[in-house]
Amino acid sequence: MTSTTNAEIAKADGDLRIALLLGIANWFLFLDHIPHNVVGALTMRNFGFSGATDLFVFVGGYAVTLIYARMTLERGFLVAATRIFKRVWQLYAAYIVLFVIYVELISYVATRTAAPEIISEFNITGFIDHPIRTLIYGLFLQAKPLNLDVLQLTIALMAFQPIIVFGLLYVPNVTIVASVTLYAAGRLLDWNLSSYPYGDWYLNPFCWQLLFVMGGWLALIGARYAPAIRAMQAAPALRATALLYLLFALTIVSTSDIPALAQMMPSGLSDMLPPNDREDVAPHRILHFVTLTFLFTWLVPRDWEYLRSPALQPIIKCGEEWLAVFCAGVFLSFAAHLILITGPYSLARQVAVSIAGIAAMTAVAYYVSWSKQQDGKSAVGAHSSIR
Repeated sequence: MTSTTNAEIAKADGDLRIALLLGIANWFLFLDHIPHNVVGALTMRNFGFSGATDLFVFVGGYAVTLIYARMTLERGFLVAATRIFKRVWQLYAAYIVLFVIYVELISYVATRTAAPEIISEFNITGFIDHPIRTLIYGLFLQAKPLNLDVLQLTIALMAFQPIIVFGLLYVPNVTIVASVTLYAAGRLLDWNLSSYPYGDWYLNPFCWQLLFVMGGWLALIGARYAPAIRAMQAAPALRATALLYLLFALTIVSTSDIPALAQMMPSGLSDMLPPNDREDVAPHRILHFVTLTFLFTWLVPRDWEYLRSPALQPIIKCGEEWLAVFCAGVFLSFAAHLILITGPYSLARQVAVSIAGIAAMTAVAYYVSWSKQQDGKSAVGAHSSIR
């Protein structure tokens, strides 16, 4: 008998907050991928230790675990595993297409615009020197052009999703403890996957898997602890502590931009808590994200009426079609960067390319959603005609 039932999964299913957060993560990732963009100052990473990548991985783990756990209970583990690997193949195919077109496009633009610095800026120098070798390493996810690291990480995490789903369904607490153990080993023993031509992955999968598994654990087991979580959220002292930690994180992150603030901080504190410890996702970064989640779920309950407001629908749609939107965002961020470096670098121009990029991503989301609906109608029509 499983530790998780269909009834528990049903409690977590249909939560519009998941699509909302995935949409926000996609928008923030797009803005973060545009260098020296003033609008990027509004994203998560500028207000604390965690950022859009943390949000993307955690909510992604929540969403996919919910989908495949339900499939496992209804249709069996073997069916769910085959569907997971089908999704992994789709992600891998998207990565390869992005990788090949992306590096070719950057090389072409660098040559045509006489801006060779973007070759090194987007980390594709190896492709220029050894194109065939770099392409081969790219097939094995060992090349690391800028801005494809999140998709690369997602492929690695999804490849182990059958094990994660099985563990969270049958032995959830053992699975989360094993995830914490792997995270600690990855940090202490400096485990990571190697990249070409040198170095390691930008996002260490041995460490980032913890956020992914935490998201899945919350999706399947969170309902059991909902009364205890609500009781904790109702305690003013705990909410105040959470707010103080967020304020502390904001202060540490702001020291790099405000020298006077840096002088007020205790000596060595910033070195102990580096705000950009992104590769191995430091413990204080995970704590920051958990604190944000604690307060967000208190402020925005599942039945929050504004989740169905027209103003939030574009973000939610971008979350529902996250893969297509993410891929579009990679190209759009490069296009935005190209526009900014080849013309007047003004505030108005930065705002314009940011708004235009988000609008284009939203258009992609609505088109993909509409296209799926048309495919579904065609399938129903074909079935009816056969009958």
